[in-house]
Amino acid sequence: MAARRISSLFSRTFLSSSPSSRFLHGRNSSWTRGICRYGTAAAAEEPIAPPVQVNHTQLLINGQFVDAASGKTFPTLDPRTGEVIAYVAEGDAEDVNRAVAAARKAFDEGPWPRMAAYERSRILLRFADLIEKHNDEIAALETWDNGKPYEQAALVEVPLLTRLIRYYAGWADKIHGLTVPADGPHHVHTLHEPIGVAGQIIPWNFPLLMYAWKVGPALACGNAVVLKTAEQTPLSALFVTKLLYEAGLPSGVLNIVSGFGPTAGAALASHMDVDKLAFTGSTNTGKVVLELGAKSNLKPVTLELGGKSPFIICEDADVDQAVELAHFALFFNQGQCCCAGSRTFVHERVYDEFVEKAKARALKRVVGDPFRKGVEQGPQVNCS
Repeated sequence: MAARRISSLFSRTFLSSSPSSRFLHGRNSSWTRGICRYGTAAAAEEPIAPPVQVNHTQLLINGQFVDAASGKTFPTLDPRTGEVIAYVAEGDAEDVNRAVAAARKAFDEGPWPRMAAYERSRILLRFADLIEKHNDEIAALETWDNGKPYEQAALVEVPLLTRLIRYYAGWADKIHGLTVPADGPHHVHTLHEPIGVAGQIIPWNFPLLMYAWKVGPALACGNAVVLKTAEQTPLSALFVTKLLYEAGLPSGVLNIVSGFGPTAGAALASHMDVDKLAFTGSTNTGKVVLELGAKSNLKPVTLELGGKSPFIICEDADVDQAVELAHFALFFNQGQCCCAGSRTFVHERVYDEFVEKAKARALKRVVGDPFRKGVEQGPQVNCS
């Protein structure tokens, strides 16, 4: 097939980037979030006051909100204006040590891995019910801290968070071993058991969905968890984890450390008492995470990394539909998706028509305050 490639349409107007916890950069470049300003009328609008208050800014260790051991805090910013939303406790290696110790005690001595799987499922289901009850509040917090459209957060992402937690809750009592055929008069079977303390590091583009993908299966299986949130978007994980403890999660089973990659992230990845590590972010940071896991206790590491995903339009495609699909694939969530369709390959026979219509569709995209109804494109949470 003869095709021509569109590497990035309107790259000066919209950005597409993969999230990274920035292990490789110094502290200043890590916590200073660049504010991207575009030449649109929407930028001059008075920001809408978010309909939510920030109540949780400390670390969550052993079921309690606590200050960082150092007493340090860092600002989390409103990506619309660059103004400080709140100052959040800045965890580092000492706080990771405290969180891992709490998780280890909860796993080795606590009830979570020992209770009936059905009871674990009930707690996760109560958690999902609480998320559903606080849907709009959680969505507002996510939009304020991340910049994504409120309608997207409230109508899609928080309901999906609820659905994911219920899905994983359903797996809790359905994790079965196998009976294996053997030669001779022998009985062979396998048993699936929780691995222990899981260290998890999530990015800033989908804070709540990444939370669900990491925390949900780990808890359903009976593990204890230490989660490091992205420094750009620390607020929603603290809020929803408070709801999880209200649902009945035993102390220490899930611990939240807010902080930066070179300190908290590196400490978690290299901790000798973490049994499994999961990371979502950039490929370069993933290499560092894998190296730290190997150099410490050779812990197994699961990586979900960014890429350049192709979108292919054949000569017999419905061009109008292809334009809409390609537009969504690239620009959804401000283009901040690990699997964004950021490489568009178009058959030469429909290339000119596609480019003309794709440009027109992009220029029609509604850019503005993400709390304003009908806005498709909010600010970029991270411009690097």
